[in-house]
Amino acid sequence: MVTDLKLQLTIDCAEPERLAAFWADALGYEVEPPPAPFATWRAYWLNQGVPEEELGEGDCSDSVIDPRGAGPRIWFQQVPEPKGVKNRLHLDLRVSGGRSVPFATRKERVLTEMKRLESAGASALRVEDSESSGSIAVVMQDPEGNEFCVH
Repeated sequence: MVTDLKLQLTIDCAEPERLAAFWADALGYEVEPPPAPFATWRAYWLNQGVPEEELGEGDCSDSVIDPRGAGPRIWFQQVPEPKGVKNRLHLDLRVSGGRSVPFATRKERVLTEMKRLESAGASALRVEDSESSGSIAVVMQDPEGNEFCVH
């Protein structure tokens, strides 16, 4: 039995700081602050002996956390290879309120969130809209092409 399990989601990417900022905004998370007394993650990692050339550019902020403590920490791991194929795992952002909410209201909520995320750097791939089945969803990509859904 696992007694102290903490779930972390790791997403491979090319630009960790960029994706951390995007997903913090998309999820209502915050970019994880560095450990005290360090002003930046770069300062922390340099103090830990990580060579400057391994740190790349920026302040090295590469993770986001749920300020309520309910959701998992998400770490954006820089990898050298580009994304090659469709994700086998993706995030669903559930903003509609569920089937107890009238379809028109759900659709408005989903499309409003789609527009907000597009202004933050995401792109919509397709809208799946079927009033007859009561289904509304948007398949989107984050700034590096990782698929996610808004419904």
